Amino acid sequence: MTASAFSLSAFYPSAAFRVLQGEPVIGGLHGPTRHFFCPHCMSWLFTRPEGLDDFVNVRTTMLDDAGRFVPFIETFTSEALPWAKTPAIHSFEKFPPMERYPELVEDFARHRA
Repeated sequence: MTASAFSLSAFYPSAAFRVLQGEPVIGGLHGPTRHFFCPHCMSWLFTRPEGLDDFVNVRTTMLDDAGRFVPFIETFTSEALPWAKTPAIHSFEKFPPMERYPELVEDFARHRA
């Protein structure tokens, strides 16, 4: 879905996120997790994950200073190319189990303080 070995997103509260211009469209994957794209160039903009309505994953390449974002959690390592490595502190073969999210958020806050 990214045409790359990596896809870096930042997790934001839905209340702190809004589209300022244009009307994004759902991309090729249709289902309960919604991936939104630019209707003109089809660039992946953000995702509204299933079951996490209070949050939105924003593609860091859509932000003014994407270079300041360093991976903290990597997911779907079961599908990673053998040479694709990140400096992420936490790795998961799929998504982390929901019960791990509070611990991961606390650890993120400690590392970013």
